[in-house]
Amino acid sequence: MQAAYDQHRSCTEGKNASYIPALAQVNPAFFGIAAVTVEGQVITVGDADQPFAIESISKAFNLSLAMDALGAETLRRKVGAEATGEPFNSVMALELHSGKPLNPLVNAGAIATVSLIPGANSAAVWQNILNRFSALACRELPVMEEVYGSETATNQHNKGIAWLLDSYGYLYNDPSQSVDLYTRMCSLAVTARDLATMGACLASGGINPLSAKRVIKQENVHEILADMVMEGLYTGSGDWLYANGLPAKSGVGGGLVCVVPRKMALAAFSPPLDAAGNSVRAQRALTDIIATLRLNPLAC
Repeated sequence: MQAAYDQHRSCTEGKNASYIPALAQVNPAFFGIAAVTVEGQVITVGDADQPFAIESISKAFNLSLAMDALGAETLRRKVGAEATGEPFNSVMALELHSGKPLNPLVNAGAIATVSLIPGANSAAVWQNILNRFSALACRELPVMEEVYGSETATNQHNKGIAWLLDSYGYLYNDPSQSVDLYTRMCSLAVTARDLATMGACLASGGINPLSAKRVIKQENVHEILADMVMEGLYTGSGDWLYANGLPAKSGVGGGLVCVVPRKMALAAFSPPLDAAGNSVRAQRALTDIIATLRLNPLAC
């Protein structure tokens, strides 16, 4: 981890996400790496305790909540399980498939998944989401209010996606509420250490290695990881899988988490992104670590 950090800390490629003003202002020099093993060992390098917005990484962990509540089969009927081949915020992908979202890790599928979370009202749904994320991270995660405000002011496209889903019958709660909860969820503050802890819950079959508590039903873990393989790095998912062979999820806040089943989770944070919306330094650092430790399950 230290070698990967030293190798890539001077990289200046990529740019912060600019379509969300609060993300554009984050220091591009931030760079941290963390690992949490299924035995509970925690290793960190660099800015691993620097908070940042979880963004799309939240989709994978909210999926765990929806799947545990509804069951994998029901969720698959309501939200698909195929890669779109289109950008994460594509409207065309919906129109080409009669309004059904193809998977829960693109914006349409993630908003639909949020609309399935149980709760009598918006506050109850949010509390259920927050409880799940806090159990995964082993601490209560706060909302980054500046990011939430910035995203709320610029999320017209997601609002359009929600109403389109609703018109086709693939949204299961109020569209405005669902978009607001999705936006707030993406604005949660995490660190690379938090992401590695959350990923380690998947690596260990649903048990948090730090709290020793079950937080995800074991029978749903492999399906969540399969979704991460298919669409975890947006349109860069194939390149990531080709290089590393492991499920991962990125976010435009600069975070990246990778799950090594039965062993550990690796996470990295660096704000500058490539054209697909994935952290340049995070990808390179984790790829080096995976290669050095021979973690790729597809490598002979």
